Amino acid sequence: MSHPFAEITFTPAVKALQEKYGSRAQYARMQARGGLAPMLGPRESEFLAGADSFYLATVGETGWPYVQHRGGPAGFLKVRSEAQLAFADFRGNLQYVSAGNVAHDDRASLFVMDYVNRERLKFLGHLRFVDVQDADPGLVAAVTLPGYRAKVERVATFDVAAFEWNCPQHITQRFTLAQVDATTLRLRERITELEGEIQALRES
Repeated sequence: MSHPFAEITFTPAVKALQEKYGSRAQYARMQARGGLAPMLGPRESEFLAGADSFYLATVGETGWPYVQHRGGPAGFLKVRSEAQLAFADFRGNLQYVSAGNVAHDDRASLFVMDYVNRERLKFLGHLRFVDVQDADPGLVAAVTLPGYRAKVERVATFDVAAFEWNCPQHITQRFTLAQVDATTLRLRERITELEGEIQALRES
């Protein structure tokens, strides 16, 4: 766990529960060691380059949390710098709940899953949406996905305040259809080859 992540998430109520259940001393030692500001490195960049979805959490003016799934081609969540992510905000159901929430409070969380390798990466940070016509052209170009048919309405930038890798515990391994197809390609080719041999023997 990164030091900034603990500083943000370990509120007095959280610390009280850690004390009650016996984990507070361990986390207190970790926090005492301190740490630098979060910096995205090669491991995070490689992980996000393979991600085709993530979950976005915001909080509305009523105080209720809201979680939304975002998806796209692998790598659509871009690493812009050591402390910033960006992604194209596609035209959806026109509810604008997440965009409206961050207009009031820009604090947000991203939760990125890799079900195949049973890894997860959590982010806390500040989210901003900009209409595509008002956004920096270089930023628009950076998040544009050639060949992807969804209409880009806005560009989102996410300034990372903290991030944390989680253990694989309780993550059920799942595969996409494309991953299954790639894995079984050689097997299907072999089946086709054997079927051809069988047919040839029948005709001989």
